[in-house]
Amino acid sequence: MTKKILLIEGDGIGPEVVGQAKKIIQFFNENTDKKFETENALLGGIAYDKVGTPFPKETVELAKQSDAILLGAVGGLKWESLPYKDRPERGLLGIRKELELFANLRPAKVFSALADASTLKREVVENLDIMIVRELTGDLYFGEPRSVTTLPDGSRQGINTMTYNSKEVERIARVSFDLAKIRGKKLCSIDKANVIETTEMWREVVTEIGQKEYPDVALSHMYVDNASMQLVRNPKQFDVMLTGNMFGDILSDTASMLTGSLGMLPSASLGAKQPNGKQFALYEPIHGSAPDIAGKDIANPIATILSLAMMFRYSFGYAAEADKIEAAVEKVLEKNIRTADIAIASSTRVSCTQMGEAILEELKKSL
Repeated sequence: MTKKILLIEGDGIGPEVVGQAKKIIQFFNENTDKKFETENALLGGIAYDKVGTPFPKETVELAKQSDAILLGAVGGLKWESLPYKDRPERGLLGIRKELELFANLRPAKVFSALADASTLKREVVENLDIMIVRELTGDLYFGEPRSVTTLPDGSRQGINTMTYNSKEVERIARVSFDLAKIRGKKLCSIDKANVIETTEMWREVVTEIGQKEYPDVALSHMYVDNASMQLVRNPKQFDVMLTGNMFGDILSDTASMLTGSLGMLPSASLGAKQPNGKQFALYEPIHGSAPDIAGKDIANPIATILSLAMMFRYSFGYAAEADKIEAAVEKVLEKNIRTADIAIASSTRVSCTQMGEAILEELKKSL
């Protein structure tokens, strides 16, 4: 059965890194029984430039018709002066909300060949493999009321609202517990329950779900400030980490530096399974648009290629093919082939395009 992939290159380095993932898709199309149909759509700053909105209706319709979405990046300095509603990030937040992509999976895995690329000691990060599960459609990013107003005394006041209901917490908790069951049977839920009532409720709901439905998973809780410290101090104590939208945004970026570069980390954003079995899903690298290096062919495409592997695994059930993509990446790194962001003195330094080609060559050997 042919799978439909919607490609959203987006802004900055997005077209460059998605371009390398396209080669992988084409390879499977031409050399295996796994077939894919691709279509392109606009989102973010480039969409605003071309059609006057960062979140075109046409993109939403194409997204709903696809089996999965691969996104490059959105954002950039050239759009920062736009009104809030027109900024590129509104497109990304909009598609997450429209498709109810509530579960964000952000793995942080350190390939042995890259252990020295981290700023931490090798023994701290070598063989690290953790999964951060971030709730993606609630919290401060979507809560109401939200505003910036001028008070009677002339000062300005900004308001954002952190809000979750118990059903939102239950569904993201179950995603996390399910992942923990097939990994190390260990889950750490991150909150700030000592001072924020919203996260006190979060802790209570997660605890209840764990006790009633997942007695075989060891559940622990940690305050977000301590979790941030522990990620740097002793990251291998974690396996699956569950947290809300804002805390997850921050912690996953912290975790990215354990791996040596933002350019190494993929992500998946998943919706609920519908009665017909369909599940909306968006896959993207977490590195952002990196406008300072856009167009220079020096970006690291590995996170995007690994995001495609996650798509194969979670949306299509192509675990063997996902394993082959990940193995190809690892073999290239073992050969000390590096883009600039992960290069060391002894590396063979390559461009974005050359890294994509090197991974493709290793993939060809796997058939």
